[in-house]
Amino acid sequence: MNIEQITATMQINAQRITALVAGVGEAQARWKPDAASWSILEVINHLLDEERKDFRQRIDYTLHRPDDAWPPINPSGWVTECRYNERDLEESLAAFLTEREQSLAWLRSLTAPNWDASAIAPWGEPFAAGNLLAAWVAHDLLHLRQLVELHYAWTTASLAPRRCDYAGEW
Repeated sequence: MNIEQITATMQINAQRITALVAGVGEAQARWKPDAASWSILEVINHLLDEERKDFRQRIDYTLHRPDDAWPPINPSGWVTECRYNERDLEESLAAFLTEREQSLAWLRSLTAPNWDASAIAPWGEPFAAGNLLAAWVAHDLLHLRQLVELHYAWTTASLAPRRCDYAGEW
């Protein structure tokens, strides 16, 4: 695994996330297209908690304490338990960016990590540290896509009754 390339991608992803939040007002930040969807604010706070409570921590356990159980997480539950949609967008984004910088510094500080090292995941199978790192990078992309989808939904809802289908198929 090329840690320099991975951390560079993660840093760029943080910039992409920042760009997708730029200019978002309070109403748009809290808006959801439907009850099952997350708002932009909820996505950013999810990324924040995943940064500090999931990926970095679980990679650390897998590399340095493989016999210890990973701390439990509840990403979908945290959305309501932690009241993500009531937080401030700028503060949430700043906290995410701070955590991301700490993650990048931590990843760069690892000395010859064994990315094949594994720990027993909560679902009962061995899971390699390298798989966690790969998933971390992919996780950013899933939420970048989600943020773009939220922007599209907000735009089309805001422009109604005008139709946007001439722009192309979404």
